[in-house]
Amino acid sequence: MKILPANRKTRKAALLTALAGGLLAAHFSLSSSAAPVVEMYQDPNCGCCSAWAEHLEEEGFEVRRHKSDDMRTVKIEHGVTPELASCHTALVEGYVIEGHVPAADIKRLLEEQPDVAGLAVPGMPHGSPGMETGRQDDYAVLTWRHEDRTPAIFNEYTHE
Repeated sequence: MKILPANRKTRKAALLTALAGGLLAAHFSLSSSAAPVVEMYQDPNCGCCSAWAEHLEEEGFEVRRHKSDDMRTVKIEHGVTPELASCHTALVEGYVIEGHVPAADIKRLLEEQPDVAGLAVPGMPHGSPGMETGRQDDYAVLTWRHEDRTPAIFNEYTHE
């Protein structure tokens, strides 16, 4: 047998409290299951890598940071060629993310799930996430396959 609060005001408060609790639980359940985990490898002395990680976190990703004094080996292990290389290498849901790739492109990659190795922004273009210096360079987000490693354009950013 349910026991309801005695008056209308306390019943309304109890209902609102239960509803708010349910919504809050649903929010945390959805947000924790929807946050892709990014394993990021970076040189211990790189500041822009941390800024890129913060960009991803602001966009709903969970970023686990790993410091490495041997980034060359990390890149080789994950099929990142010198032409694709940048300062940090990350892994998310089976894909390699090299450099300052915008979160929106990673989200698109995870949604579309193309048969590629990953995404790369070669070098360190000004204006890309983590490289906000006031200058805006044009740059492309590239993709490649492990088999042939031939890059193709996934997205382009131009600033006039």
